[in-house]
Amino acid sequence: MLLIKNGFNIFNFVFIFNSSLMKKFKIKIKEDCLEDALLVSIQIPEFDAVYSKSEYENRLKDAKHLLLTAYVKNKPVGFKIGYETTSKQNFYSWMGGVLPKYRQLGIAAKLSEFQEQWATKAGYLRILVKTRNKHKAMIKLLQKRGFIQMGIIPYDPDEESRILYEKKL
Repeated sequence: MLLIKNGFNIFNFVFIFNSSLMKKFKIKIKEDCLEDALLVSIQIPEFDAVYSKSEYENRLKDAKHLLLTAYVKNKPVGFKIGYETTSKQNFYSWMGGVLPKYRQLGIAAKLSEFQEQWATKAGYLRILVKTRNKHKAMIKLLQKRGFIQMGIIPYDPDEESRILYEKKL
């Protein structure tokens, strides 16, 4: 079930999932909860270095952006942050993650879906993403959502290489 109040003005989506790991539960996705997104970010084991609050604020302050946080039982469990590129035609999906305990429940996909719908409505032509070769689950999600690999920035070791993806909206 997907509930939307007042179009994209409130940005409060509610999703209901069935899972063998959890009973029925609701996932709420809210906009502009930086402190909660940071709480999730510091708990993502794949992040080698965690960005400071000031780094997030600096990246977002002068750009049109979208900051999403996913909640289960009012606990922040996932986030996705992106911003407009200098071309004004592209939206860069910069950071995101879901706490390990809450993975494989569709939370990342719902955050991505929300971001794509928002970017489409905002008039962007494409979404750009850069991930590392070692983030196999992210690569799988991007491919499943229709992103196309556009290039690779090689690093040593190869697992640190950056892979550039694009999805036309």
